[in-house]
Amino acid sequence: MQIDMTNKTALITGATGQLGRVMARTLAKCGANIAIHYRSNEAQALQLQDEIQSYGRRATIVHADITNLDSIVSMKNKIEEQLGTVDIVVANAVVQYKWTSILEQAPEDYASQFDSCVMQSVYLAKAFAPSMIERKWGRFVGINTECVMQNFPTQSAYVSGKRGMDGIYRILAKEIGEHQITVNQVAPGWTISERDRENNTERSESYEQSVPLKRRGTDQEIANVVAFLASDLASFITGAYIPVSGGNVMPSI
Repeated sequence: MQIDMTNKTALITGATGQLGRVMARTLAKCGANIAIHYRSNEAQALQLQDEIQSYGRRATIVHADITNLDSIVSMKNKIEEQLGTVDIVVANAVVQYKWTSILEQAPEDYASQFDSCVMQSVYLAKAFAPSMIERKWGRFVGINTECVMQNFPTQSAYVSGKRGMDGIYRILAKEIGEHQITVNQVAPGWTISERDRENNTERSESYEQSVPLKRRGTDQEIANVVAFLASDLASFITGAYIPVSGGNVMPSI
């Protein structure tokens, strides 16, 4: 049994980010052609494109504002010109900002999280679901967070955006499921990335003690779950919120 994405095309938003680039590599190694979305880091996007092409896959880079419907539709059109219709959408991009208390958090930070979590999800569905419905096959994978179950101080803008995203994904799963399109979420814990390896910041004893597996997860472990949900192996899983956090958060029944 193996994950085979041959002849599939996947879009990863925020593909130049710490987790996004590993997702892009992983889906490409499973056989998918990759649309590499970036916001500002064109150099990283081009480097990732070269790497994916070295695997024998097709890849294109696409710039878009994920908080704007017209920009996302333009991105869709470019991808279709370069790679064909998109089968798999991984919503990974999110606006970055400085976390602080509710009393001190700027109102525009809440707006940025709503736009980049909720509205990105809505716009991606509007742009890419119709062709999936025609083909009776498709995958949406949203990258959520363990934070939505923790609700720690200073997380309010991020958590509110990601909780809104959760609502969109659960309803979308019910609305388009009859067309054999699955809609799921992966919720990473505090994950070891390339930046951590470069800076020797992989360990955090205080965090690790709260995790049943007593360690932080890796970017590859996140990408592995994304690849599974994007594949035919997960054809009967939809509407799921799946923490990849070593048991640090556990959804209840």
